[in-house]
Amino acid sequence: MISLKPFQEKTVEELKEKVNKLLKYDDRKVCVFEAPTGSGKTLMVAEFLKRLVLHRDDDKKIAFIWISVRQLSNQSREKLEKYFEDTRILHCCEFEDLTDKRIGNNEILFFNWESINKEDNIYIRENEQENNLSTVIANTKEDGIEIVLIIDESHHTATSEKSIEIIEEAIAPKITLEVSATPKITKMDEKVTVQFEDVIADGMIKKEVAINPNIDKEKVGADSQDDIVISCALKKRKELENAYKKDGANINPLVLIQISDNRSGVLDKKDDLIKLLKDKFKITFENRKLAIYLSDKDDKVNLENIEKPDNETEVLIFKQAIAVGWDCPRAAILVLFRDWKSITFSIQTVGRIMRMPEFKHYNNEVLNKGYVFTNLADIEIAQDITKDYLMTNFSRRVEDYKNIDITSIYLRRQRERTRLTGEFKKLFIDIAKRELIKTRISLKPTELSGDMMVDGLIKKLDKVQIVEHKGELTVPISENDLQYRFDLFARSACSPFAPTRSSEIIRNSIYKFFEDVLRIDDWTKVQIIVLSKGNNDVIKEYINEAKESYKTKVIGQLGEKKEIEREPWNVPEDISYNSKYTEAKCPKSVMQPYFTKTPSKPEKEFIDLLDSSSNKVKWWFKNGESEKNFFAVLYNDDNGVEHGFYIDFIVMLKDGRIGLFDTKSGITAKVAKEKAEALANYIEDQNKRHGKKLFGGIAIIKDGSWRYNGSKTYTFDEKNLGKDWEFLAFS
Repeated sequence: MISLKPFQEKTVEELKEKVNKLLKYDDRKVCVFEAPTGSGKTLMVAEFLKRLVLHRDDDKKIAFIWISVRQLSNQSREKLEKYFEDTRILHCCEFEDLTDKRIGNNEILFFNWESINKEDNIYIRENEQENNLSTVIANTKEDGIEIVLIIDESHHTATSEKSIEIIEEAIAPKITLEVSATPKITKMDEKVTVQFEDVIADGMIKKEVAINPNIDKEKVGADSQDDIVISCALKKRKELENAYKKDGANINPLVLIQISDNRSGVLDKKDDLIKLLKDKFKITFENRKLAIYLSDKDDKVNLENIEKPDNETEVLIFKQAIAVGWDCPRAAILVLFRDWKSITFSIQTVGRIMRMPEFKHYNNEVLNKGYVFTNLADIEIAQDITKDYLMTNFSRRVEDYKNIDITSIYLRRQRERTRLTGEFKKLFIDIAKRELIKTRISLKPTELSGDMMVDGLIKKLDKVQIVEHKGELTVPISENDLQYRFDLFARSACSPFAPTRSSEIIRNSIYKFFEDVLRIDDWTKVQIIVLSKGNNDVIKEYINEAKESYKTKVIGQLGEKKEIEREPWNVPEDISYNSKYTEAKCPKSVMQPYFTKTPSKPEKEFIDLLDSSSNKVKWWFKNGESEKNFFAVLYNDDNGVEHGFYIDFIVMLKDGRIGLFDTKSGITAKVAKEKAEALANYIEDQNKRHGKKLFGGIAIIKDGSWRYNGSKTYTFDEKNLGKDWEFLAFS
C-alpha cells in the first residue's frame, strides 16, 4: 500500500473534484495538471483515476486514453498496472489487447505519440477490418462510455498541428487532462498546480544542487579536466555511500555520466571514459560497477534492476535521449562534459538526480543535495533540451493582425545539396591566401586551458536560470580534449551544410592550408592556433566566406531546375520551436511570445531599434528560412541560378507602409548584390502592379546609425557608403 504525501493527497482530491465538475457539462473540457519533476505525477494521476471511478454517485461510465512520449508510455503503463494489481479497479491495455474494438468501462488504453502522430498510421487509417482508433472511439461512445484523455508530458507534442487534429477529430474526448511540469497550453477550463516548495518540504526531492563543490581544493597536478571531474564525482559518491550507511539506509548512490549523441567526425568520449574508469578506479562492466545506456536499441549493459536502492552499479554512462522519463531515485551525482560553446542543460536532465531515494530528507544535509561535476565554466538551466524535434515552445500571431497579402515564392528542389565536397578546400585556401590570413592570426598563441566552475549552486531547481558560482579553476587541456574541441569546432562551422561529410572537409581544409601555405604540419599546434581566442573568429570568418563562394561556384553551377510557386503570403498564425529557442521580451513582435536562438549582433540591434520605435512601428516579424510558410523573394546568383532570398524582417508601420529588410555586416554586406537588387526590383514591381506600399533593402549599422540600400544598382563600400544608403529611423 502506497502512502501519499500530504501535498499529493490534497492534489488528488482537488483533481477529482475539478474533473467531476467538468464531467457535468455537455461540451468538452480541458483540465491542466502542472506538477514539478520528481513530485510523483504518475502516482497522483493513478490515484486520481482510481478515486474518479470508485463509488460514483451517478451512473457515468468512463474509459481512459493515456498518451505519452516515446518509451514513457510503456513505463507509465507498467507503473499503473503495478499500482492497480491488487484492487483491479482499472484495467491497463494496448490497442492490440482491446476486446470487440472498444475501450471498456474503467479501462485505460495506452499510446505513445510516435505510434499515432504520423501520416498513414495503422491505428488511424481506415481498413477492411475497421480496426482503427476512430472505430474504437465510436464503439466506445455508442456504449454510453465517456472518454477521458490523459496527455502525459503534454508540453512535448500535444500542441502540434497533427496532435491537435488527432485529439479534436479522432478522439474528441469529454475531458482532456494535460499533465506536465511545464505546460504550454493557455486555454483551459480548470487547472491544478503542485507547488515546487511543497514537493521539497515533504521530502520528495532534494533541497538544492551543488555544482563542482570544492573542486578548486583538489590536487590538480597533470590531470586532465575529464580526470578531475570524474575523480571528484567518484569521491563524492563514496562520501554519500558512507553517509547513507551511517544513517542506516541501504542505498548505493549512482553517478550518471552524460555524453553527447554520436557526431560524425567528432572524437567519441565513450571509449576513453570506459578505459579511465577501468584503469584508475577499477569500475568495469565485468564487476558490474559500470552500466551503459546509449539507446533503446543497443549499447545497454548491466541495466537489470539498476533502479533498486542497493544495486551494485556505481556509474551509468548515458546519452541525452534517455533524460525524459527515466526514473532512478538513487542517482545522486551527474557528470556533464563540454560541448562546443554549449553552456546549457535542462531541468529535465537535472531532474535525474533530484529525487530522494526513500522519499524523505535525512539528518545529514549532504544527502539532501544533488551534485553536478562538469568541465564547464558557466551553466544555464533551460526548460528542456531533450531532442531538437520535440517542439516545446509555441508562439501565436497577435489577434489584431490584418492580412498583408504580399507575394512570396517557394522553390521546390529536385534533390538536396547539403554537403561540402573537396572543391571547398581549394576555395578556402585561395580565400585565406588572398585575404592574408597570416597577418591576422597569432602563430604562437599561449597554451590552451579550460576554465571550470567552482562552487556553483542551483536552489530554484524548477526555474530557467544562469547558475551563479564563486569562481573558476583553470586547468590545461589534454591532447584528447584538444582533438575533441577541434572536431566540435569543425562540425559547428558546417552550417547550413550537413556535418556528416562536411566537418571532415573543413577540418582537412584547415590542415592543408597550414601545411602548404604556413608550413606548419604539427596538427596539435594547428588545433591550438585555430582554437585560440582571437584566431578562432578569424578562421571562422574565412570558412564562412568560402562557404558563400562554394554556394555560388559549385552549387550554383549544378544547373538544377526548380519549380517556382508564387502565392500571397501572410505572417503564419502560429510557429512551434524546439528547445534551442528561448523566449525574449519583444513587445512589437507580431508573434507572441517571441522565441529566438542567439541572434547575430546586427539582428539584435535591429530588433532593439524596432521595439523602441513605438510611434511608427505597429509590428515586426522575424522571418525564417527555407520553409514554405516564410517569406522569400526570387533572385538569380551571378551564374543565373534561381534561389529564394529569405529576408530577415518584415515591418508593418502605422502609416500602412511595409518594410522589407535584411541585416548585414562586413563580408555578408559586400556579397549581397544579387539579393539586394532582386529585393529592390520586387518592391518596385509590387508597388506598381499591385498597389502595395513596400520599401526596404539591405540594412547595416555604421557609427551607431542604421542605414539601408534600396537601390536597383547595389554597391557597398564600407568606407564610403554613398547616397544610396539612406538613414533608417522609425522614431
